[in-house]
Amino acid sequence: MEEQVVRKVVEEVLSRVQGQNRGEGKGGDVVAVENVVEHPGVTEFVGTAIGDTIGLVIANVDSMLHEKMGLDKRFRSIGILGGRTGAGPQIMAADEAVKATNTEIVAIELPRDTKGGAGHGSLIIFGAEEVSDARRAVEVALQELPRTFGDVYANEAGHLEFQYTARASYAIGKAFNAPVGKAFGLIVGAPAAIGVVCCDTAVKAAEVEIVGYASPAQGTSYTNEAILFISGDSGAVRQSLIAAREIGLKLLSALGGRPESVSGKPYI
Repeated sequence: MEEQVVRKVVEEVLSRVQGQNRGEGKGGDVVAVENVVEHPGVTEFVGTAIGDTIGLVIANVDSMLHEKMGLDKRFRSIGILGGRTGAGPQIMAADEAVKATNTEIVAIELPRDTKGGAGHGSLIIFGAEEVSDARRAVEVALQELPRTFGDVYANEAGHLEFQYTARASYAIGKAFNAPVGKAFGLIVGAPAAIGVVCCDTAVKAAEVEIVGYASPAQGTSYTNEAILFISGDSGAVRQSLIAAREIGLKLLSALGGRPESVSGKPYI
């Protein structure tokens, strides 16, 4: 059953991306949901993007909920980014959003989601003093997602993910405890057996610092993934990611068809 679910997700995502690459929307760009399906007519709605991701905003959070959520009193408005498929792409996109707006990351949660096949979904919340800042952060994140899904590869047997930034900001720092301001790389392999080899290959390929490591029983929501977080010199981090990507694609191909980039546009 899970294999059928994964195949359906991959086909669905690739179908949407191929349509966008043919120019459906404004100038072929990835567009918000109002250009794809009917707008739901809800003021909190901002848009949707790849990975079954939805962007929302609450202008004034209810006072009782505000307290229960543990929000800073400065933040009367919040932006919400939620995805069913993928977590790394959404976090990396949120990191860019924080750099570009007057917002802070309030929370990042990575639930186990069956639509994500072997992996996670995601819930990311931005805090802002003004609703315009919260909305803009969500907009930036949604616009970034087609890029951050570029080095996510999938077939019917599993998925691989590789993320890179030359300068980590506060979303990456909060999610992965990575040094802010330094180059950062993320490696995910599912099934976890392939991920372990990807992680080992990465640290052997260049001089990088291991920020963290996660496996099904340690650091994930019992997902079938092995995950590595690395930091260091920009060139070394990229070299590690490229080496891990090369071996990961070969190993995942042994279990099924050639893994394809989810957005069709690798960026590393």
